[in-house]
Amino acid sequence: MQTKKGQSIEDASMKMIEDEIGSHNYNEKEWPIVRRIIHSTADFDFADKNRLIFQKDAIESGMNALKNGCSIVVDVNGVIGGLNKQNPKDFGNEIVCNISKPEIMQQAKDEGKTRSQVSMRVAKNDIDGGIVAIGNAPTALMEVIEMVNEGIVKPALIIGIPVGFICAPESKEELSKLQGTPFITNLGRKGGSSSASAIINAIFKLIRAESSN
Repeated sequence: MQTKKGQSIEDASMKMIEDEIGSHNYNEKEWPIVRRIIHSTADFDFADKNRLIFQKDAIESGMNALKNGCSIVVDVNGVIGGLNKQNPKDFGNEIVCNISKPEIMQQAKDEGKTRSQVSMRVAKNDIDGGIVAIGNAPTALMEVIEMVNEGIVKPALIIGIPVGFICAPESKEELSKLQGTPFITNLGRKGGSSSASAIINAIFKLIRAESSN
């Protein structure tokens, strides 16, 4: 009973979003992702002023990688908190978050880097062929971009949507220029853990919808 009630609330919320947004330029796979972010943040700017940018292969590449059980590397535990836990279990995806490990803290101190940078660098084996979801740390996103440019990793998808004032918009601009790597990002300062996890949840939902057809 509780599940049905929760679903009805979600359905009503999605309809409200549809009604308020009206016409838009997103395609049939992009729009469910944008709508899920709006649902998780109650922020309609993601459909317009802070709109989402999809590299042309991003959604398909992400769907295929998740279906094949790829790792999901995240910058902070907050992204994990927003994930539908059943999805990774069903597809065998490992969630990787190194930010709070003592050895990461020590290495960051020794190297004069942020923990976010180091946590991405040590996860290179999971990033290669996997999905990276960054909602908070622009330095993590810049590190992943650098690793791609160095030829160290080739992610199936980079979700780069860090929130903030310092370096966040710039890191997303750099991601939008990345050639040959699937990515999803947005314009401006907005973003965050809930937005990053919403994108992953929406991609899983697209997989399930596709398999049911």
